[in-house]
Amino acid sequence: MKNKSLIFGLGILGLLIACSKNPFTGKSTMALVPNSQIFPMSFQQYNQFLTENKVIKNTAEAKKIETVGTKIKVAAERWLTANGHADYLTGYNWEYNLVESKDVNAWCMPGGKIVFYTGILPICKDDAGIAAVMGHEVAHALANHGQQRMSAGMVQQLVQVGAAAAVSNQDPQTQQMVMQAYGIGSQVGVMLPFSRKHESEADMIGLTLMAIAGYNPQNAVAVWERMSAQAGGQAPPEILSTHPSNQSRIEHLTSLIPQAKAEAAKFGVTFK
Repeated sequence: MKNKSLIFGLGILGLLIACSKNPFTGKSTMALVPNSQIFPMSFQQYNQFLTENKVIKNTAEAKKIETVGTKIKVAAERWLTANGHADYLTGYNWEYNLVESKDVNAWCMPGGKIVFYTGILPICKDDAGIAAVMGHEVAHALANHGQQRMSAGMVQQLVQVGAAAAVSNQDPQTQQMVMQAYGIGSQVGVMLPFSRKHESEADMIGLTLMAIAGYNPQNAVAVWERMSAQAGGQAPPEILSTHPSNQSRIEHLTSLIPQAKAEAAKFGVTFK
């Protein structure tokens, strides 16, 4: 038992040490797996996804995705350079693809690999709406949320091993109850709030990027109002979701608009 406790303690110490500060949030975040390992895996998975799905090329909508994506990327580069982080995007390899699907979704893999589904375009409505969604998805990559989720999963597993070791001398029924309680508690009390925090960070960063790129951040609120109207109230309680509720997100975005406009003004971009 002492050896197990020692190993567990050393593991926790290693987790505490393996952190890095993100320039967009200013916070230290877990980085147990370096991007030099994550990015190649991400790029491979992205390429595999493209071979298995219908990618739309050379249409007006596909060109919009690429054009808006490039503007958001340039906005990120401008912000990073102005804030002393010009080399931050080393290793990123941006790519923007439109994929035929009824799913109302878009995503960005670590390293800058982005997919928009055709099903989200009516919600986006126009270039500014695309920029709102694009900024949010790009922000996930810039904030290394994929790396953090992987790191958090490793911590969750390590603590689970420690919990199992702590009750290993108990009867099977007690062991089962403890592990079930840990599973539910770590998911609802830690992992889901962790994910919702990432969504809120991506909203903040994305709003700033779309503003610097020249798109009025007010349009992000309009996108989520349309998203909420389409959902028709069909969503799990926020506490059981990986995302904030639509209303929480709308209120958060609205509160961030002055900050996003002020940041854009530093780059000579203003809105009426």
